[in-house]
Amino acid sequence: MVSCGRRPALPRPPGRPFRDIAPMAPRIVDLSVSLDNDTVAAPPMARPSITYLDHRQTFPRLGGFFPGLTPDQLPDGAAWAIETVTLTTHNGTHLDAPWHFHPTMNHAVVDGGEPAATIDQIPLDWCFRPGVKLDFRGFPDGYVATAEDVAAELERIGHTLRPFDIVLVNTAAGARYGHPDYLDAGCGIGRDATLHLTRQGVRITGTDAWSWDAPFSATARRYAETGDPSIIWEGHKASRAVGYCHLEKLHNLEMLPATGFTVACFPVKIHAASAGWTRAVAILDD
Repeated sequence: MVSCGRRPALPRPPGRPFRDIAPMAPRIVDLSVSLDNDTVAAPPMARPSITYLDHRQTFPRLGGFFPGLTPDQLPDGAAWAIETVTLTTHNGTHLDAPWHFHPTMNHAVVDGGEPAATIDQIPLDWCFRPGVKLDFRGFPDGYVATAEDVAAELERIGHTLRPFDIVLVNTAAGARYGHPDYLDAGCGIGRDATLHLTRQGVRITGTDAWSWDAPFSATARRYAETGDPSIIWEGHKASRAVGYCHLEKLHNLEMLPATGFTVACFPVKIHAASAGWTRAVAILDD
């Protein structure tokens, strides 16, 4: 029988917890979330689906390569475990490319702009850079952070931005991951705030919320009140002026200091795609 729910817990080697198998000198903080069938981390039409096949269910697949093979000839009668996953490039922790935001980018840099970069065109040296964390957990859900908010937080932590710093924004959404209200939680980063970063050479940003922008529910309320379409996806659309990438659905940002760490967020190389999944991590200097 095919199981579509939770995979059973992975057995550990006898007497050896995983953490002792390969000790590493640097302290690494996992900034990524898991893909699963249960967590509400995307709207209904965009949620992933994982089908799990265990070691016995897959014997016909293995046996097909070796005519005459029977399960009892294999250790414990076990073939292999595999999973079939249906998802979008924006499920789980992922890096968005400028192509996701708009067909063109860099209108403030190049006369007439230029074609927006897809995820396979993103320079890998953007994806392994010093990190900076902005603590915006105090802002209410749906708030749109401004350039002044960014400048004030940078002053508070005593950091001057350098080109290619990776700026991560810790919002109230981080604590709501896995809860029904996750999609409506956290503040967003507005157009002016985004351009404040990109004009100083930042090319990758990130958030622990579902979106770099404010939750759609809050934006929809403001749009109904004002009729102003420029507020829709304004942080994303800032890439039309200056192209940049951002990470979404980060995790554990509250474990990071304001500075003193390196972010690694290499995306899966998907041809001409708008995003790529990444096992984003922070490597602490100490």
